[in-house]
Amino acid sequence: MSIFIELLNGRNFEYMGEDPYLSSIMVVPYIHGLQSMGVAACLKHYALNNQELYRDKINVHVSKRALHEIYLPAFKAAVTKGQVWSVMGAYNQYMGEFCCHNDYLLNQVLKKNWQFDGAVITDWGGAHDTKQAALNGLDIEMGTGSDGLTYSLKNAYDNYFMAQPLLDKIKSGEIAEIYLNDKVKRVMRLRYRTNMMPNRPSGKMNNIAHLQAARKIATEGIVLLKNEANFFPIKSDAKITIAVIGENATRSMSKGGGSSELKPKTEISPLRGIKERFKNATIIYAIGYGSGQSVYGSVKPSPYNAKKLKKEALKVAAKADVVLFMGGLNKSHQQDCENSDRLSYGLPFGQEDLIQEISKINKNIAVILISGNAVAMPWINDVKTVIQSWYLGSEAGNAIADVISGAVTPSGKLPFTFPMKLEDNAAISFGKISYPGDGVNEYYKEGILVGYRWNDTKNLKPMYAFGYGLSYTTFNFLDIVSNKKNYSEDEIIKVDCTLKNTGKVAGAEVIQVYVGKPNSKVKRALKELKGFDKVFLKSGELKKVSLTINVSDLKYYDEKVSDWVLEKGEYIIYVGNASNHILKELKIRIDD
Repeated sequence: MSIFIELLNGRNFEYMGEDPYLSSIMVVPYIHGLQSMGVAACLKHYALNNQELYRDKINVHVSKRALHEIYLPAFKAAVTKGQVWSVMGAYNQYMGEFCCHNDYLLNQVLKKNWQFDGAVITDWGGAHDTKQAALNGLDIEMGTGSDGLTYSLKNAYDNYFMAQPLLDKIKSGEIAEIYLNDKVKRVMRLRYRTNMMPNRPSGKMNNIAHLQAARKIATEGIVLLKNEANFFPIKSDAKITIAVIGENATRSMSKGGGSSELKPKTEISPLRGIKERFKNATIIYAIGYGSGQSVYGSVKPSPYNAKKLKKEALKVAAKADVVLFMGGLNKSHQQDCENSDRLSYGLPFGQEDLIQEISKINKNIAVILISGNAVAMPWINDVKTVIQSWYLGSEAGNAIADVISGAVTPSGKLPFTFPMKLEDNAAISFGKISYPGDGVNEYYKEGILVGYRWNDTKNLKPMYAFGYGLSYTTFNFLDIVSNKKNYSEDEIIKVDCTLKNTGKVAGAEVIQVYVGKPNSKVKRALKELKGFDKVFLKSGELKKVSLTINVSDLKYYDEKVSDWVLEKGEYIIYVGNASNHILKELKIRIDD
């Protein structure tokens, strides 16, 4: 788990978004659900792992304020509220020490301040020094020194930093035995919580309930970005010709990506899902573009003839009433993949040109982006509809068909900002000093201004904003009020709103509450997310919604005192359904 800071990050698809509050809210129930079955959640990568390029050596320079306000809150919530059982260190360095044995991150913050009682584990090969590993908070070393082949089986793992070298230093008195005792307690506690838990529940595998849950989660995550003239939904009984174009219509997205690779029993492709949903339609398919074979760490050249594929796609598009272009990225090297970052912001493999060529011969084109990251959209005015569908797992095709047909009204919201151009991203805007660094050092020059915070402060219009997402229905926000105007530090702010579904179909809207401090004595973003709620409503239904914010959660991290400080004075509460779509502003005061 991490916080998104730049659009080229190869593992952005594994993260929970650009906002620390959003990630903090999402991570806790995830951990509770997983560990309720006696399976340890492993929180990773702690911390500041925001790129794959140079990930095994880069020394990250970031202010303590940005560290505590942006990059640590979700980890803190996972530990203090989620009671996570294990934490995996990141490969990179912070303050000149590798994160897998970093005194400040592991000893001072994680184990002392947050009272973490579980085990700290290295990422594979993440340990670099025996003494630092022993003294700086590491409990379990994984994947270092031997793959079991280099040495004889008798001493295959003795070379690990925390194996024979640690034993030698303990015997010599260089490292006190008390450090070993603490590690043993933590490892034994982890073993008890998993292998020896009393009344551990039995699990099930790949049953109907799992598939139903996967499908529901997938449909709720799909984000409708554009829908000109209500182009979607397409009636499932429509007697039309639908052209499905794109390699991503048939490519497995559970495979590849490095350690995120999954092996589901079945994976419903988008093409299969569409064929099974639109049974009265004529479905014709063309691959359109070829990416090449995915190999971890490299990509073999595409065996396809690009000109031939484009020609076939244009022929298919000319015959269709509707074109569904299944594009985006995939889990290959230098795309959405571990151990490499993307090379560019645009769509790869000639997709941009292909979309624009198709639009010249068929105006009824919808683009379904299958990716874990934002992409440039120079073709946005040439298409009717755009859907961001992410990597949806085993029920991907069914979930996409559910939304395209209107069986499910889309309700997903973007967890990070889609900028107009790459240079509008905060990390990218400072040049190589901020991303990707020089291979030795990297400086987070944007500080606390990550994502929408940067856009708001610099007055940059995004392509699609954090929190944005359309629906097939419409909603009205009514009677937006706060419970009072003046608060003290120990009080709770309550924001009430009545939400009405004014459209013809059932759907869900996400009420988003942001808070800003005008005329602050310290540098701040215009506003920060502090509350949200997803509300499902039938057509015509009204529901009163209340969101609460602890006044203490409005504090900023003061580097001078190394603690959180609440600034008194006027604040503004922003209520809307996207970071750039605010429907009401409420003024309040924080007093003594």
